[in-house]
Amino acid sequence: MNNNNYGSDPYGLNNSRNTYGGYPEKSQVIAQTSNVMKRVYVRMTVGLLISAFCAMGVASSPAAFHFLFGNTIVYWGMLIAMFAMAFVMPMRMMKMSSATVLLLFCLFSALMGAWISPIFLAYKLGTITYTFFITAGTFGAMSVYGYFTKTDLTKMGSFMMMALFGIIIAMIVNIFLKSSTLEWIVSIIGVLVFVGLTAWDTQQMKRIAAANLDPALADKLATMGAMNLYLDFINLFLFLLRIFGGSRD
Repeated sequence: MNNNNYGSDPYGLNNSRNTYGGYPEKSQVIAQTSNVMKRVYVRMTVGLLISAFCAMGVASSPAAFHFLFGNTIVYWGMLIAMFAMAFVMPMRMMKMSSATVLLLFCLFSALMGAWISPIFLAYKLGTITYTFFITAGTFGAMSVYGYFTKTDLTKMGSFMMMALFGIIIAMIVNIFLKSSTLEWIVSIIGVLVFVGLTAWDTQQMKRIAAANLDPALADKLATMGAMNLYLDFINLFLFLLRIFGGSRD
């Protein structure tokens, strides 16, 4: 599940003027970009912590686990709610307050944590732990690359998005085929796709952060950027867990 809603200039921010008229100074752009990106990473980290605590909480509570995964209505309601927020948030962002956007992101993170809680029953804790650190290292390296590279990653991002749709189709097909070989191939391709998307999303967020100096909009963009990178991290982690993780048995 991924939500990449930033094109090269989705809000018409390129060459935007600051609130005082005129184009911003280079020092202003650098300071603005740094400030927004710091908020992006802090909020992404908060989202991951919320997901981790919710996942462990649900996995350790038989009652909560049965309520979420033993009730068809709750199960599908949770999934639909996540998809709805992933698509509605960027579309309605301009009409929502910064606090509302941040609250929805936190709620999304909680739902995602509950959704992935079965991993604590399917895999050993040690496997989950070292896969998390591998994910963190890979994500960090690619995000740094996306931030500092001078190469335009737009074409790569478009290719990765097409590959993502292919992965989704293959995963749906494999629900019926139940092929371990296809699952392995999809997992490897999934890792490559989200490694690429991490760099691309970072570069796109950096460009957007540098294009506007309005504090209210910058704060909303920081939350949406955090959500994009959060989803890259979660998906990368889950695909790596399929590759490295042995079952509890």
